[in-house]
Amino acid sequence: MHPAYSVILFTTASGAGYGLLALLGLTGMSHGQASSIAFGVAAMIVSLGLITAGLLSSTFHLGHPERAWRALSQWRTSWLSREGVVAVLAFGPALFFGLVWSGLLEAPTLIAPLGALSVVLAVITVFCTGKIYSSLATIRAWNNGLTVPVYLVFGLSTGASLLAALTALFGNLPAFLVYLSCLLLALTLALKLAYWRSIDSAPRTHTIEAATGLGRIGRVSQWEVPHTSANYVQTEMGYAVARKHARKLRRLVVLALCLAIGLMLAALVAPLAAVLAALVALVAAVVERWLFFAEAQHVVTLFYGARAA
Repeated sequence: MHPAYSVILFTTASGAGYGLLALLGLTGMSHGQASSIAFGVAAMIVSLGLITAGLLSSTFHLGHPERAWRALSQWRTSWLSREGVVAVLAFGPALFFGLVWSGLLEAPTLIAPLGALSVVLAVITVFCTGKIYSSLATIRAWNNGLTVPVYLVFGLSTGASLLAALTALFGNLPAFLVYLSCLLLALTLALKLAYWRSIDSAPRTHTIEAATGLGRIGRVSQWEVPHTSANYVQTEMGYAVARKHARKLRRLVVLALCLAIGLMLAALVAPLAAVLAALVALVAAVVERWLFFAEAQHVVTLFYGARAA
């Protein structure tokens, strides 16, 4: 699949934003109001800013962005529509939570319920994002049981890293948050390695023989190519990253996540290292998401000469 940069920005930015929102909601539920108005406002601006930037960027890949609102009407059958509906519903409670949690609005009794609602809606939104891809049986690499967990844990780990960076900038980085961030980053690495192992070892059952139903008589091959020149389907669905480049990028993701963990641990001594850790974790997320799309092979490639998908 051709990696659309708008979709990469959408999934990484909104994932980190929702991850941060979920953790802020949990913080409000357990500790009450933010330590200061400045910190509360800054944290909510980063969270909602990333979410908004991500959601807006998702429309850049559309042929008619002005019609994007119509997708919200198909929530009964479409995970994309469900994601849009929940994302819209999440904005109100999240904004209200930010006002009371930061102290801009005096309503301390509402912090816990609004925080809980923000957590639930944030997790559901990222879950729906992952389901958009995992539900596609036509793309073997995405139709995998680990796709949704990877989306969820990447959002939480990048969100935790951002929260650690913000607390460090405001001079109040607790050791618990450092350890939580490291744990989530390590879990992200473990799940991603398991995902790569899963898609590499899975049998390629989508073949020309299976598609034509002629496998019983032997190997099937095309008589001639279906088109004399490249078309949109080939450009979007037929993109493939070289295996050697994929291996290099996988190693880069692993290295970046390990470096982010190391920098986060260093923040116990030098708190501002958490800022670098957050930046490195976001880089890892961007590279991982590019690979997620680039390594995906659509069954339509069988029509253009691929032996299996």
